[in-house]
Amino acid sequence: MPAAMVASAAPPAASSSRGIHFAPLPSTTSSSSSQSDLKPKDACTHPSAPEEGEGEIIVAHIQDPSSEDGMVTKRFLKGKLLGKGGFAKCYGATCLETRTEYALKIVVKASLAKSKARHKQLQTEIRIHRTLDHEHIVKFHHFFEDKHHAYILLELCHNHSMSDLIRRRKRLTEGEVQYYLLQLLEALRHLHAKGVIHRDLKLGNLFLDKHMRIKVGDLGLAAKLLSRADRKKTMCGTPNYIAPEILECSTGHSFQVDIWSLGVIAYTLLIGRPPFECKDVKSTYQRILANRYNFPDAIPISDAAKDLIRSMLQSQPENRPSLEALGRMTFLAQVPSSFPLPTLLYLSFSRFAAHRSL
Repeated sequence: MPAAMVASAAPPAASSSRGIHFAPLPSTTSSSSSQSDLKPKDACTHPSAPEEGEGEIIVAHIQDPSSEDGMVTKRFLKGKLLGKGGFAKCYGATCLETRTEYALKIVVKASLAKSKARHKQLQTEIRIHRTLDHEHIVKFHHFFEDKHHAYILLELCHNHSMSDLIRRRKRLTEGEVQYYLLQLLEALRHLHAKGVIHRDLKLGNLFLDKHMRIKVGDLGLAAKLLSRADRKKTMCGTPNYIAPEILECSTGHSFQVDIWSLGVIAYTLLIGRPPFECKDVKSTYQRILANRYNFPDAIPISDAAKDLIRSMLQSQPENRPSLEALGRMTFLAQVPSSFPLPTLLYLSFSRFAAHRSL
């Protein structure tokens, strides 16, 4: 192994996996990514050349109640870039003590220096994500930090995202869509039972583990409601998936925005493109507000699938079905008896491709 750089996440009082108050931000300024939280399309980068910092060893001091001093030191070998967003990058990482593989989300603190909102957003993401524990939600393991970076250690999903799957497959069969929507319903039941709205459900945030099961991730825009009557008025989301009540910003929004996004996801998986997609964001918003979409004649879809999508893509939030009602609809009433064959074929291809790249 080539000589590796070592970065130590030293343990000031607020730097452990339980502290989320962050050390003071450095005074130096750095231009953050110009990519808005309202991204027009999903994006994921998988570079073939070594990424800057690949091979670096990150030393983390993490709280561990079972240890004598309440802390444990672990070393993580930074791997390839898995993806990047507005102000964070996510890398593969291997714990050198256990050989366990993780996804490591890294935020440069200087990128937060100009925006208290982004700083608060990261704190909220950590606070919410660590309370979640479900088989179809990316597992939160630890948070730690050093002087220049904040780190979030997450479950690694070996088969990338649904966005990558659709890029290769173009669209899925109805059996596959049933299979994945039922898993999404389970994840949303857990989120909503905790009072959490995801607010950025999209193909790029639906990850696939080694068994091709869905894991909902990236809770950067998630919000926790104080009560069922509580409403949020933040303008946030991804244009193709954003609910009309978020765009209108009049009465606020609640759990129903996730139901709308679920409808967009279902349509996209079956058709191969989002229902309201246009060449520019403004036109996309206009189509969402007018609820103007159709089912292409060239792509055969069952009436049950169309009914499910129409029920979720209701302009008025109160007209959208609950998660329980969705599970009783004809399209989702019968669970596929076995793992969908086309997805199994993709899994075989994925492993073959990974073997060829070694």
